[in-house]
Amino acid sequence: MEKQQKVLVADDEAQIRNILSIYLKKAGFEVVEAADGAEALVKVQSDKPDIIVLDIMMPVMDGLEVCKQVRKISDIPIIMLTAKDEDDDRILGLEIGADDYITKPFNTREVVARVNAVLRRSGQTIAATGKQVLEFPDLMINLSEYRVVAFGKEVTFTAKEMELLWCLASHPGIVFSRNQLLETIWGYTYYGDTRTVDTHIKRVRHKLNIPKDSKWDILTVWGVGYKFEVKK
Repeated sequence: MEKQQKVLVADDEAQIRNILSIYLKKAGFEVVEAADGAEALVKVQSDKPDIIVLDIMMPVMDGLEVCKQVRKISDIPIIMLTAKDEDDDRILGLEIGADDYITKPFNTREVVARVNAVLRRSGQTIAATGKQVLEFPDLMINLSEYRVVAFGKEVTFTAKEMELLWCLASHPGIVFSRNQLLETIWGYTYYGDTRTVDTHIKRVRHKLNIPKDSKWDILTVWGVGYKFEVKK
């Protein structure tokens, strides 16, 4: 019998936890709950969930701080729940390592679909790829080990950052639109909101710390998207 995947639902509103639990269990998931950020961190380590649905506004420790702490120990997928007027928090959540966000009020079926999409993408990336190691001057990307060495230093990426870098670097010179990257990396359309791509590109560039004399770069193609360019 196939092992159930486990979802941690962290939200201080019992009604939201209950309704999400009902729908996620119907979809075949095992569900654990947390009513505040501190409890969520404990459950991450004790229950070892496969994915976290994490509300930003929680007592004791907010979702952003939980995300930061989780990213120190794990690359488990994280979907943030945000209110409509929390645009800055949503962007910050993506910057500190969240994989996705959903705006309240939400459609419960959409949450289940997003959970499935994020888990599917994180589980299928390696299986769907033939070659698992890319090498360029001062850059080695090993997808099977989720390992990157750039300019002599090992760089730690979240799953989505790694997949984004791999997608671009495995197609040097090819321009990807933001919508193409959303569909390829996240597995669905973001209803026209492409800021998550920009945020993840910004994080990848910052972590790689690419010098001006590098033989390769991640370039912005204005009005279109991004490409990985190998310099001659």
